[in-house]
Amino acid sequence: MLPRPAEEPVCMKCGKPLPETETEYCPDCMRREHGFEKGRAAFVYDQLMRASISRFKYHNRREYADFYAEELLRRFGRTLRSWQPDALIPVPIHKSRMRKRGFNQAALVADRIGERLGIPVEKEVLLRVKKTKPQKNLSDAGRRENLKNAFQVCGNAVKLKRAVLIDDIYTTGSTLDAAAAVLREAGVEKVYFLSICIGRGF
Repeated sequence: MLPRPAEEPVCMKCGKPLPETETEYCPDCMRREHGFEKGRAAFVYDQLMRASISRFKYHNRREYADFYAEELLRRFGRTLRSWQPDALIPVPIHKSRMRKRGFNQAALVADRIGERLGIPVEKEVLLRVKKTKPQKNLSDAGRRENLKNAFQVCGNAVKLKRAVLIDDIYTTGSTLDAAAAVLREAGVEKVYFLSICIGRGF
């Protein structure tokens, strides 16, 4: 069984699949401002992708990064180039998770995309300085509170005018909003994102 692609019609802002072609934005993007310009995801975050991402992150299936990166490039390589990023920035994980897991799943995907397109991957610009709770069990407001002061810019982000955040799962956008906000405060003018998969709920 193959993963279900996040296909048109999708939200013009976050890329979340929409039930109707007449709608341009998902209800979530209509009711709240996001810190990013726009973003896209390769797959719908369903039961199949939940299991796939779990194996990737928690069972050391690092080779999955090749498939995810190839699909993102195949679907959005042209879009990514049109954003003209100065760098790809993988959404960081806290150092305690890094010690336990041994790798950052977003960084593996970013490395492969960056290598293929010749785009620098900046892993030291954005740090996760707060050990956050897992987002999946929190409300929308709880997610935002959980991520307050979670990220910090460390490094010369000012030299970056356009950046693309790379992450594994997009649900409400709280993580990417928090990351984009600190990058923009540091002088990055436009922040976009690519995600492996995206939820369908609003």
